[in-house]
Parts: sequence; structure tokens; C-alpha cells
Amino acid sequence: MSRKSSPNPFEQTLEKALEPIASVVKRTAGVAAKPAPEAPGKPGLAVSPLAVPLPEIGVIGGVEIATARAGFYAHDRHDLVVMRFRKGTSCAGVFTRHQVGSAPVDWCRRHLTDGHGEARALVVNAGCANAFTGRLGADAARRTAAEIAKRFGCRQRDVMLASTGVIGVVLDEKKIIARLPAIEQGLSPEGWPDAARAIMTTDTFPKAAVAECRIDGVRVRVAGVAKGSGMIAPDMATMLAFIVTDADIAPGVLHTLLSLHVRTTFNSVTVDGDTSTNDTALLFATGASGAPRIARVGDRRLKDFARALDEVMLKLAHMLVRDGEGARKFVRVTVDGARSPASARRLAKAIAESPLVKTALAGEDANWGRIVMAVGKTDEPIDRERIGVSFGPHALARDGAPVAGIDVAALDDYMKRDEIEIGVFVGEGRASATVWTCDLTKGYIEINGDYRS
Repeated sequence: MSRKSSPNPFEQTLEKALEPIASVVKRTAGVAAKPAPEAPGKPGLAVSPLAVPLPEIGVIGGVEIATARAGFYAHDRHDLVVMRFRKGTSCAGVFTRHQVGSAPVDWCRRHLTDGHGEARALVVNAGCANAFTGRLGADAARRTAAEIAKRFGCRQRDVMLASTGVIGVVLDEKKIIARLPAIEQGLSPEGWPDAARAIMTTDTFPKAAVAECRIDGVRVRVAGVAKGSGMIAPDMATMLAFIVTDADIAPGVLHTLLSLHVRTTFNSVTVDGDTSTNDTALLFATGASGAPRIARVGDRRLKDFARALDEVMLKLAHMLVRDGEGARKFVRVTVDGARSPASARRLAKAIAESPLVKTALAGEDANWGRIVMAVGKTDEPIDRERIGVSFGPHALARDGAPVAGIDVAALDDYMKRDEIEIGVFVGEGRASATVWTCDLTKGYIEINGDYRS
């Protein structure tokens, strides 16, 4: 049943800010000859116009996957995923730094930060975040791991957990345990598409990516699934990502690689600037490819693998933005001329998370003054006499002043594109960084104003 309540002051303010783009939204909504397809995760949501087709993943040796309906949602959909890994599988994870981390985050972090780095199973549920649930939530997580460990013949610490959904609701692990017989019967090495769909919440399309590489001449595959649409501003390291490779890589090496590549992938995207209590990225290496084991970070044979891992992670990160709640624009923000990479990244995020910038993008308005506003409000070093701003190939400001003779018609055509690039020069150094974001439309309010219904 939908909630009925008086208008929220924040929603009223944001609605007013969005009034200038109302005609654009109305015009866009009327273009389609037929209704947009409905998202599989939640009834009533249309698939994002920026959606990416689900790729053919096939088999990643050493992992089997099954999904089921545990009943965390009232409507008929799968909301439970279990992955079973071959013995000896390495595991690494990076997690949210949110101060109210979930019980599954606490569980995984505890078992992956004491020198241990093996996994035999992963259990993921959608519909209940099991965050801010105290001892009851922690006990539910432990009982879930204990039951899986008993069925799969492994230690509890070898079971990784993840949850997504409503905060403040204790996980009813009995719903998971009741489905385990069916899960065991359904385990298959080709269950990737079902897994991508089962972890969705307000996502409008399933997210998966795959890549191949060579380690010492042996073919190795890397694949992953992710979920996330709102509450997206990962700080790790709601966003979940699970990546599996059939390479044989030691846990410590996996952790270093994951931590390194998360900076320029998952930690370089933002939808709304809100960090989740449940952000989790887990990387598993089964060793089933037959490639030689890699035990040192400096091993040159890792070069091609690192490329493939980054490719998978970046594709998944981009999909989170493409599925941003209510998004109609995929936006790349690049800051150059910063004093340090960290400064460049903070400046880029300030632009990417500004509601004024994002609503202007939704209205297809090249309001570069809002870009300058977002840059100037930070504490980062900038030289205002050298600031430059561009939208794609169109330079709008240079050396701290507007550019004369702008081709307004060409600029307007550019702003109608689904994909926009914003470039900013701040004149303080030689460092640069890129952050990906989306526009902010009325759809964001509609989705989040009714999230718990």
C-alpha cells in the first residue's frame, strides 16, 4: 500500500528547483510511441533510457550460482542469491566507511581483515538491509552463515554475506534457510543473469560485465554483477558488487588489486552523494583456470589481469550511474590542473554532486556558472584567474572569463545528448581526475518519496 503523507519540505524545495525543467521532462515523456518497459526489480518503474543490455557471461570455472524467492518483497520476484565456490578460493573485500555499517558488512570485514582470505559461499538478499539492527541483526547474520556452512561443509568464516534494502529492519534468516534446499538443487555455473536480477532493489536493469585476459599464456576470465541506483556515492572502499575470476591469486594480492582499482571505478561515481550503510565489493579467485598461482603484487604476469579487472569494475560502476534514480543523462566530469589527484577528485565530486548542476543538466541548460559555483565552494586550491569550463567540444570559459562568440545552436544540440562531458581547468597544478554522474530529475523524488511502499 502506498504511503499517504503531507508534502516533505525538502521535496517541496526540490520540486520548485525543478520547475524550469518541467517542460523538458514533459516533452521527453511524450516522445515514446509506447510505454517504456517495466523494470524487473520493482513494479511501476520504467527501465532507464540509459540502460545497457545484459552481456553473455557463460561459465566462470569454480563457481555455481542459484537464486530463489525468499519473500523479502511482497511482489513475485527472486530476492536471494547464493554462490558456491570450489575449495581453495581466495577472497578479498572493500566495504563502506559509513559509521552505521550493516551486520553483513561487519561479518565480512571481520573475517577478511585478520589474515584470512578464503571463501566457499556468498549469500546475498535484497529487500532487507539488516543495517542499524543491533545484536539481533548480527545474530541473524551469524545464523545464516552457520546454516550455509553446515550444508556446504565449510567453516562459518568461509561464508560471505551481503544485504540490501530497507534500513532498520532485522533480517528474518528463516526465510533464507527455508529456501536452501531449492537453492542447492538449482546451483548452476550459468546462473549469472538470474543473480544480476535477484539483487536489484530500485534498479531498473540488471548489471553484469565480463572480460578475458592471459596469465602466463593461460586464458583467464573475470565476471561480475552489481546493483545500485540511489544512495550512490561509494566510500570504500544502496551499492553491491560481486566479481569472480578463475585465476589463481593469493588473497593479499587480490586485496591490493581490488583496493587500487576501486578508487577509479566504484569510488569515482555518484548519483546523489549519499553513502550507503551496506556498500560492499567482493572479489573471488577460484583458481579453476589452471593458470599459475600469483602470490606477489609485483608479479609482471598480473598486468593483463589488472586490465581485465579494471574493465569489469569500470563497466559496472558506469551502469550504476546509467541507472541512477530518474536519470536521463550520463555525465563525465573531468578536472585538470589540480594540485594533486586527491584535490582533483574532490573538485570533480563537488561538481558531480551539486543539485544545481544536476538539475541544469536535466533541463539541458549549459549553465557553466553553476560549474564555477561548485568549484569555488570547496576548500581546494584553485586559481580563479585561470579557470576554464567546457561542455564537450564547446569552450564556455577560459582564463577566468566567458568565451566570446559561442555557437549557441550547436551547444543546445550538444546538451540534448544522452551523454555529456564536462571539462574544468583550475590552474593550480598538473593533476587530474574523472568522476561520472547523472542528472537530477523529478523521477528521483518520485522513487524515493515512496521507497518503503
